[in-house]
Parts: sequence; structure tokens; C-alpha cells
Amino acid sequence: MSAAGSLLTAVPAAAVLLLTVAARPREVGAVARLRLAVVRAVLLGGAYAVLVVEVLGASHALTRPAFAVAWLFFLVAATTAVGLRWQRAATLGQQSAAAPQSVGAAPRPVPVGAVAPGGSPDVSAPVAERGEPDRAPTRAGRGAAGLLAAAVHTWRTARPGERLLAGTVGGLVLVELLVALLAEPNNFDSQTYHLPKVEHWVAQGDLDFWPTAIHRQVTIPPGAEYLLLHLRLLSGGDHLYNLVQWAAGVVCLLVAARITAQLGGGRRAQLLTAFVLATTPMVVLQATSTQTDLVCAAWVACAATLALDGLRRRTGWGTLLGLGAATGLTAVTKTSGLIAVGPLLLLWGLAQLRLARNRRAAAAGGGRRSWPVVGLARTVGGSVLILVVAAVVVGPFLARVTAEFGHPLGPPRLRESIPMERHDPASIVVNALRIGHTAFDTPLAPLRRAGAEVIISGAEAIGVDPQDRAITFGRELFPEPAWYPDEDRVAFPLAGVLAVIGAVIALARPWRITPERAGALRAYAVVVLTAVLLHTAMIKWQPWGNRLLLYSVVLAVPLAGLWLDALFRRRAGDAVPAAGDAVPAAGDATAGRGRRSVATMAAVTVLATSALAGVLALSYGFPRRLVGAGSVFTTSDWDTRFLRRPQWADEFGWAATAVRDSGARRIGLVEQNDNWEYPWWLLLRQPDGGSPDLVALQSVLPERPPADPASVDAIVCTGSKAACAKLVPAGWRLEFRGYVGYALPPGH
Repeated sequence: MSAAGSLLTAVPAAAVLLLTVAARPREVGAVARLRLAVVRAVLLGGAYAVLVVEVLGASHALTRPAFAVAWLFFLVAATTAVGLRWQRAATLGQQSAAAPQSVGAAPRPVPVGAVAPGGSPDVSAPVAERGEPDRAPTRAGRGAAGLLAAAVHTWRTARPGERLLAGTVGGLVLVELLVALLAEPNNFDSQTYHLPKVEHWVAQGDLDFWPTAIHRQVTIPPGAEYLLLHLRLLSGGDHLYNLVQWAAGVVCLLVAARITAQLGGGRRAQLLTAFVLATTPMVVLQATSTQTDLVCAAWVACAATLALDGLRRRTGWGTLLGLGAATGLTAVTKTSGLIAVGPLLLLWGLAQLRLARNRRAAAAGGGRRSWPVVGLARTVGGSVLILVVAAVVVGPFLARVTAEFGHPLGPPRLRESIPMERHDPASIVVNALRIGHTAFDTPLAPLRRAGAEVIISGAEAIGVDPQDRAITFGRELFPEPAWYPDEDRVAFPLAGVLAVIGAVIALARPWRITPERAGALRAYAVVVLTAVLLHTAMIKWQPWGNRLLLYSVVLAVPLAGLWLDALFRRRAGDAVPAAGDAVPAAGDATAGRGRRSVATMAAVTVLATSALAGVLALSYGFPRRLVGAGSVFTTSDWDTRFLRRPQWADEFGWAATAVRDSGARRIGLVEQNDNWEYPWWLLLRQPDGGSPDLVALQSVLPERPPADPASVDAIVCTGSKAACAKLVPAGWRLEFRGYVGYALPPGH
């Protein structure tokens, strides 16, 4: 990457950091202010990135200069916003200093739940609930020095256990950053369709669909690839691609911790949440990948934390725009994430209606509650605004898909391959059990076999074929081992078990976890459970289904963190009986302490095992690891790209060398639906770094006919030699070596 490329790629990061400063909330009672500012900044930055791609794509201007100008403009706007904020803060400070102060006077606190002078319910809460002191930041506190001082103070006042949790999370994040920077993109799906679609956009200069044999290059939502396109054009290569998922992982950690604070968790609960999530092998491995699941999870988590803000206060315009952006970004990245966003928005809407009703009752002096027309209209209008903003973000892509295939969800093969095709109760139960079996898989093979046998026997007993294609993806067969630390399929039994326990207690006895926020905790647990149930009713089982559940894992882990904190709190004896709980007798108390001791030791053991799982996934996980065969320190860049299929590295190089030596300019491409295309874009680039002229000789898009084989100078093939031979013109020489082949006209 050139020096100019390095400077340009720093511009988006600098702009988002400045936005974080400018977006720091001013309202009293905001939970975890800095993290809320991060949420606002990344949503605004993400929506801007998507809209830049759409606008420039419609203008046929997907070029480096255009993207550089767009981000420089954004940087200037962010800088201006920071300047205006500081200027306003300085003005307010001067006015406050000039105002007369009465000796001994102090502002009268507003009780929790009462109506504040501004007209909105007050959301003041204990510091332990909010996660950080609720005080107006001073001028020094807004700068880097103030943040550093606050971090040092927090570290000094933390308990040894909290320091251990924070140190583990920080260490994992930093090492993941190292791996993300060192490793070349080598995810299987990325070689097939994630990264080739970026190269097609660069070569075309627009977002128009193209003839292809791999329908996922044009039918799968491209939100994460839009972000990669920015890095591709600004840096000139793919060296920084892994940073998109790494940044998404960091956002997931921050937002999950904030959700914990919103539900009443103190510092330890938030650290436990971040610890459990950061040590989940799927999170560890995807944080250094070019997959898209963490990006989707980050947008869903942002929607969740903004929706929870709406449980205790009326939502302002900024938050409405944020909810719309989060919804649209989820839809344009991975539509399965909408399975969770839908219930979250429903929870938000019901809470807003309740707040409006309570406000009407308070204004009437506590009389009979009724639905105010203004409050109802405001909630409906806010909901419409959310949908409009979401449509602006995802609408252009859906319009292109609809125009191409006549349906916003793409061709029939896409609509029938992943979504469930049967929705009778028996089929849904079997699908849910299979998804759960794969998600909670462990290295204990006898346990895996026994569980699978029970599920298969039970399915047959209720008249459901456990391998039915209507509830099973492709030609896959259940069961499939998923315990190995592989980015595409690794299970999450520890995080899953902790989340399930936390969800059960949150539903049954939420006051035992957070007495002040019991209602919100139970409502959130209902939303998480609803999302999981909807997922199992709508998405077919597949061996790679665990990564599709990643968004629900991020949403569920705060329940685990809250429960673990409550368990440790009760063990330490600093909890008091909740309302309605009987005071235990001496003998019962002794027995209770014994049970709590056993539960605490079990929880500590699970946390230690979780830490070990995270470290092992980072050290030995596939296909990017620190040590052993395929280490990022000892494997060449090119071989790292082919760790999934090492034998293909030489084959691609052999074919590309022959084509380049022939002087071919226009090159035909023959491949099947799951073949690797991306290596051709790297190997056949022009001497000046420009994109090769690659054209497909097959097409699954009815309105996009393939190129005529007679119009190309050479042909490269992957997969089937027979399929390639059918498209090679008569008299051409066809060479094939294993997975890869090429064909040249006579005389070459």
C-alpha cells in the first residue's frame, strides 16, 4: 500500500473519531455516554459509506478520486461539528459562570420516573446502573487527556477480578488486530463472492449487475462489501480488508456492555458481558475475517441499544434517525438480522406508547390513563421515519434486485435455499433442535452422537424427515461436528449455556438480577427469545448455521453478564432480598450459601474455560492462527490466501502465468456456483495495477447473457473440466491440472 493510500484510509477513521466527540450526548441521565457516542458515530459513518457507494455508483464514478473527495468532505463536516460543539460548550460555560449563585442552594433532584422540567420522564439512575458517572463533562474531560485520566482512575479503583476481565478482553482485541493486519483474506465465501463483487464494481465503475455463474455475487445483500469497496479504492488493495470485521467486533463488545448497563448492570456486569463475548470462539475468529456476520451483529446491537433507550424516555429525532440507519444497515448487510431488529422496534414502539400514556396520566394528576392523540401520532410518525430512513439506505439495492429478478428477495433459488419451506409445528421443532445441537456442540463425540440420535429418532416419531430438503440447506446431512475452531462453523456452548441461564432467570425472576430494572430486563429477554425462535422457524439448518446466529449471541450475552454479576454479588453477601422474597431461616440460609458457593465455583470454572477457548481459538483457529502450521508469522502472503485449499495455490499460479505469457487481454471465465473467482482478479491484473478484463462465459441471470467464447483471447476455468471443455472453441488447446485449467487459441 502506498503512502497516499495509507493517508487516505486514515481519513474515514479520523472522521468517525471526530464524530464520536461531536455526538457525545448532552441529555441528563444518558447511559454510558461515550459508548452511546460511538454508536451514533458508527451509524452515521456506516450510512454515509453506503450512500456514497450508491450515489457514486449511480453516477458511474466508483473511482479513487471520487471516494477521496467524499471522505475529505466528511472529515471537514465532522471537524466542523466538533468545533461547533466546543464553541457552544464554552458559551454555556461562560453564561453559567456569569449567572448569580445563591449560597447553599442546590438543584432539587427529580425522582426516578417522574416528569422532568423538559417534559420527558427523568432517567436518572445509580452510577452502577449507568456504567459511568453522570456528570457534565468539563472542557478537559472532553479531550484525550480527560479520557485517559478517567481510564486511569477506573483502573485504579477496579477490583483485581475486574482488572483481569478487562485485561483479557483488551489483550484479545489487540492480538486480533495484529492477526487482522498480518493475514491475507482467506475466507472461503470471500474467494467465491464477497471479494469478487468488489472487483467487479471497481472494474465497471458502477453497481450494475453482471453476467455470472455465481448468483450470490449479485443477490446477497452487499452492505459489508460496500465498506470493503471504500478500503479497496482508497488503499489500492485488500491488505486492510480484515479491519472491517475487527472494528465490527469492537463495536459489538462496546454495545453489548452498554446494553448491560441499560439493564441495570454495574461495571463488573459490563466487564463480564464483554469477557464472555470476547472469548467466544466465533467472535474471536470472525474478528480477523472478511465474512459479514460480525458487521451484521454490530448493526443489530446498535439498534438494540437505541431501542432500549426508548424504554424510559421519549425518543428524539436523532435517535429515530439512528434506529432507521441501524435497520437499513442491517437489511443491506444481512437480511437475517432483521429477525431481531423487528422485535426490537416493536418493543421500542410499545414503550413509547406507554410513556405517552403515563405522561398523560401524570399531567392529569394521576387520573384515568388514556391514549393521547399527540403521543400516538408521535410514535406512529417516529416509526414511519425509521422505515423511511431504512428504505433510503437499503432501497437502491432492493430496487436493482427487483428490477433484475422481479422480487426484492432475489431469484427463486435464493428464496428457497436458506429460508424454511415448511412451517408446521413439527418441522419447526425439529429444525430448532438441530440448530441447537450444532450451536452447543462440544469436543465430546459420544455426547454429540447421543444428542443427534435422540433428535433423529424424535423427528421420525413425529413424522418429520430429519434430512428433509424443505428444512435443510442444500444437500447437507445432519449432524455435522461444529466444535472445531473454524470461523465458519465453530459452536458456542459456553456462551450459549450462560446466556440461556441468564435468559431463564430474567424471564422468571428478573428482580433477582436487577431489582430497579426488572421490567426492562424481562422485556429484553422476551425480545431475545423471540428472535431466536423466529430464527429457528425461518432459517433452515445448515452446518454453517452458527455464524448466522452470531447476531443473537451478541444480543443474548448481556443476559449472561447480568446473571453472573448477580451470582457473584449474592455470593459476596452484598445483595438484599428482593421485594416479595421471604427472609430465609438460619438453616435455609446456610444451605443457600452452600448452593451459591457451588454455583459460583461452577461459574468461575466456566469463565476460565471460556478464556481458554478464546485463547486457543486465536492461537490455533482456522484459517488464521498465531502458531502451528499456517501461522501468520511463518506462512507467505500467497499461501495464506489458500490455507483452505493449499493444493490450489500452485494450480492458479500455473494457469495465470500461461495466460499472461500469451498476451491475452480479454479473458473468459468458466466456473460453477461455489468456485473461487477472486484469485483470478489478483493474478491477472494489468501491469499498471488496473483490473483485468474478465468476462463470464456462463450466466444464471436471465437478463444478462454471457460473453461469446469466440470473443475472448483466453479462457480460465475452475471446478469441472467437462463444463470447461463445452465452452472452449474448436481448435483451442485446453490444459487442466486438478481444480484449475486454461484454454488458448491455436498458436499459443
